[in-house]
Amino acid sequence: MAEFITPPAVEPGDQVAVLAPASNAPASARFVYELGLERMRETFDLEPVEYPTATADPEWLADNPEARAEDVMDAFRDPDIAAVIANIGGHDQITVLPHLDGDVLREHPTRFYGYSDNTHLALFLWNLGIVSYYGGSTLLEYAMDGALFDYTEEYLGRALFDDSIGEWEEAEVFTDESGDWENPDSVDTTRDIEPADGRLWRGGDGTVSGRIWGGCYEVLVEQFLADRYLPGLDALDGAVLAVETSELIPDPAVVGANLRALGERGLLERFDGVLVGRAAARSHAEDNPPEWRTNYRERQRDAITDVFETYNPDAPLVFDCEFGHTYPTCPLPIGGEVEMDPTSESLRIR
Repeated sequence: MAEFITPPAVEPGDQVAVLAPASNAPASARFVYELGLERMRETFDLEPVEYPTATADPEWLADNPEARAEDVMDAFRDPDIAAVIANIGGHDQITVLPHLDGDVLREHPTRFYGYSDNTHLALFLWNLGIVSYYGGSTLLEYAMDGALFDYTEEYLGRALFDDSIGEWEEAEVFTDESGDWENPDSVDTTRDIEPADGRLWRGGDGTVSGRIWGGCYEVLVEQFLADRYLPGLDALDGAVLAVETSELIPDPAVVGANLRALGERGLLERFDGVLVGRAAARSHAEDNPPEWRTNYRERQRDAITDVFETYNPDAPLVFDCEFGHTYPTCPLPIGGEVEMDPTSESLRIR
């Protein structure tokens, strides 16, 4: 594996590529996309450059993984592009990976921002030694209904303009309510906001630091099933696992079972620590009540804790971190280094 590089920071006024390496919202939600571009310009002083896939039909994208890969490589090649921003996640980005030229991406390292299905691309870049950012998608963080979270503006700004995130503080509030992308008036209405109640630390009590590897749980399962793009297990020695579950709301028992299989494979013992994103417990399809959502998150914490107690009891675990499918988020640098201090319950990203 190549030595890691954090691509150059973005500067105000820079051009950023907007594209869809995973999927897109339906055409009926174009108003959300336009809000995302507006916030790039007005809040962050960026100049979005729309690539061909940025406004492509989701069904066309599914049939054309080569075009999605070409947009990514074209954006990385362009010396005027300071960052590459994915619109949203999806469900089939693994089909894009065979069409990527790793030499092109390595020769032109550029900051990439995307979450969920974009875990595939983030881990592809990890194998090349390029740090990318898990978060900062056009249709989500930039286009959040109502006003941007102050937390998002702070940490997205750091992920864009700074060399490192620095101290990673807790958010005071969060939401896992889905946006209403059928109603243009919805962007003026703030989603259902709840108290965040802080992070929860479990597992080992020693301070650890390591390079972050991981992303969306469902994508990690897909990666291990395909077994085509994973790093050698030795490359993960001393790394910190980042994992979060999507709006599919997987059964905590299934999450635990799949992690147990990775424990049997000898993977979990290699990580020095674990960051777990706050779990989304509702979606467009499931508007679960508050009590159910609280119980779901606790069952997921317990399932993950139980597995690590068996396979890696010394690793500190920190739950309800601000990345993934609840908001606000900090764009987590996949390939960046994080220090976890259970004594002070603090996280610092270098």
